[in-house]
Amino acid sequence: MKIAYVCSSLSLGGLELNHLRNALWMQARGHEVAIYAVPQSPMFQKAIDFKLLCFPIKHQRKYYAWRAAFSLARQLKKDQVTHVFIRDNRDMSLIATVKARMGKPIITAYFMEMQLGVKKTGIFHSIRFNYLDYWFCPLPFLEKQVIEWTHISPSKVHLVPSGIDRTAIKRINKEAARTQLNLPLHGFTFGLVGRFDLQKGQLLVLDALQRCANASINLVFLGEPTRNETNHVMEKMETFIKEHHLVDRVFIRPYMQEVGVFYSALDALIMATKAETFGMVTLEAIAHGIPVVGSNAGGTPDLLKHEAFGRLFEPLNAADLALRMNEMVSNPINFDQALWEQHVARFDHHEVCKSIEQVVSSNT
Repeated sequence: MKIAYVCSSLSLGGLELNHLRNALWMQARGHEVAIYAVPQSPMFQKAIDFKLLCFPIKHQRKYYAWRAAFSLARQLKKDQVTHVFIRDNRDMSLIATVKARMGKPIITAYFMEMQLGVKKTGIFHSIRFNYLDYWFCPLPFLEKQVIEWTHISPSKVHLVPSGIDRTAIKRINKEAARTQLNLPLHGFTFGLVGRFDLQKGQLLVLDALQRCANASINLVFLGEPTRNETNHVMEKMETFIKEHHLVDRVFIRPYMQEVGVFYSALDALIMATKAETFGMVTLEAIAHGIPVVGSNAGGTPDLLKHEAFGRLFEPLNAADLALRMNEMVSNPINFDQALWEQHVARFDHHEVCKSIEQVVSSNT
């Protein structure tokens, strides 16, 4: 296959990184890949860092970008691209027009990263979705949602998760990890990773911590404020910590590339967003053998195998989160090793790429 990974996003978050990782994995499997992205975007620069072949496109409006679509179709034809993969739903209209322009010579696939907020059964959504050859859903609840909330043919919808490279998972001794992060060596330590933002739930977790009766619970945040935004979340975190006398129990550490050290230092991770569609952080924690306390919404219940690998709490409810944290401390979860291995293996990047190849080869 000769695959074009198209993305007009100007951000560099989980969606964009998943797109880049999949491109790298498919390239390693012998496919020709190229990134079609906005030259000024962090994603374009990251793709260059990864030494991926890159082509520039313009940042376009979400709908009716016909001129841009015709230009992209010409470029794809010139480059002899056989497959186009997108992951950002704002690129769906662009790629639908490309497909209408090119027809059968190009195969289009959408990798779903965000759940549908409402039903998409209107005429314009249905026409746009019809131009997709494949719609890949990372979790069962999303597959069910797409089939029930759209008019896309169920035969086009496939369960293919976002993958992880399990060879990159490296755990170290808990004491060594805590020493490296300058954390207390004793006590039960929860962690939360992500940018400091109201949606990520740092303030909710702090509220839950001060409700916990167990004073041996520690908490570490890994992350940094949202770039180019002034939401004052970090300042609010620091104020809360001081006002509730949690300075000796709550720790803030800058984001680090070697997240294995962070996971190795934890007894459990907290995923506090209201409804994470597919929490890569949740999956990474489980793959590191760390249980998760997460919101009972979105994709988290599926990832936790409905509490086989953690605890679920009522979204945005600090009191319920505190109860689940106390439960985790008093009754720690020990993974069933066979079930854990089977669960994590589903997300292995080799299996993910193999699934993609098997599905799209049926249309080539």
